[in-house]
Amino acid sequence: MGIPPGLALYLGLTAHAGKWADRKLAQRMEAGKEDPERIGERTGTAGKSRPEGALIWMHAASVGEALSVQELIRRLTEERPDATILLTTGTRTSADLVATRLPPQAVHQFAPVDTRAAVQRFLDHWRPDMAVWVESELWPRMIHDTADRGIPMALINARMSEDSFRKWRWMKGTAKALLSKFSVILVQDQATGRHLAALGAPADRMQVVGTLKEGAQVLPHDEAAREKFVAATDTRPRWLAASTHPGEEEVISEAHKALVRKMHRLLLILVPRHPERGPEVASMLRGQGWEVALRSADEPIEFDTQIYVADTLGELGLWYRVAPVSFVAGSLEEIGGHNPFEPAALGSAILHGPHVANFADIYQRLAEAGAARLASTAEGLAASVEDLLSPDKAASMAHAAWEVSSRGAEVTDLALNEVLTLLEDAEARSLLAEAKAEA
Repeated sequence: MGIPPGLALYLGLTAHAGKWADRKLAQRMEAGKEDPERIGERTGTAGKSRPEGALIWMHAASVGEALSVQELIRRLTEERPDATILLTTGTRTSADLVATRLPPQAVHQFAPVDTRAAVQRFLDHWRPDMAVWVESELWPRMIHDTADRGIPMALINARMSEDSFRKWRWMKGTAKALLSKFSVILVQDQATGRHLAALGAPADRMQVVGTLKEGAQVLPHDEAAREKFVAATDTRPRWLAASTHPGEEEVISEAHKALVRKMHRLLLILVPRHPERGPEVASMLRGQGWEVALRSADEPIEFDTQIYVADTLGELGLWYRVAPVSFVAGSLEEIGGHNPFEPAALGSAILHGPHVANFADIYQRLAEAGAARLASTAEGLAASVEDLLSPDKAASMAHAAWEVSSRGAEVTDLALNEVLTLLEDAEARSLLAEAKAEA
């Protein structure tokens, strides 16, 4: 099959886009979005040597995608202790997070920008035996050049929103050409399956299996930190607002204001999605008259503390464990929501706003099981939190959520089997090619 015009144009432009990419990276570095000590990785210059043996390359765009494959990576290293997992992401936050979570057999690198020079440099150094794309970040040059080298590829946990589908529909030829490069496509939900089929994904290679996040490992925590927090808050009732974004903290503040009129000692734990916003959020809340403690500043929770801004990375596992009720943010604004299975697996009742397109199928199943509630306004949020702070109601709802979340481990099993099969096929072809060359 020839290269469609849209893809040919993109490949032509990115073949000569090195200087443009350098300028963009410089701008991002000035804005604090790139790690200056590892900026070479973004142009394909490796920060580490390639280990000997088989290498499985996984590309995950950012934090959510990287977290969704942690259990899969762990299982792969158990099944193939002789292989290395190379995980690439594109954000500093994801790099900081996976640095403490990857097993010894896995390494992290920043993904190369999608120019010919950067991608070729990356592939020349790492020489992956197979490649796995996670969710929805499909860089055309990266996919094309990887497939061009005969490296087998899988797309797992595939997800495509309605907005993304509308954009790709204008480039249907390009989408079809890229999707045809994948030997295996594992799809999260029926809507994504319909979108990818309409864009030309090969039907015989695609399966709708559910989301990897369902089989993800339970978020870790520091038990000493949990004991310290529980001791500091004693018998105070508490609720959690997790992964909040600008525009949401104001609504959550209004809800908390209504709640403390009835429960004077109620403590709100507020976790900004982006930890660097912590001081800004704390300042805003103090300006509204709240007594606030900021975790990154090591400020203690006093008797009169009303809101605890937990602006540290990788501690959601702790906060879900100590909060009987959790509002999963990214859902009051049009962000698409965040992963509800994280609180579900840790015994916290789940509340959310109306904008959950990223996890629509999951939230629907949770709602049908009585495991999650919609709260669209400050008043509705306050009413739901108040109702669920009755221990029996929170416990019943949390148990229903746990039951839904625990059904998804087979998705990880399926992804594991597909990846291992592709790797074994690639190794067999490599051995056959070597034998022919020697003959």
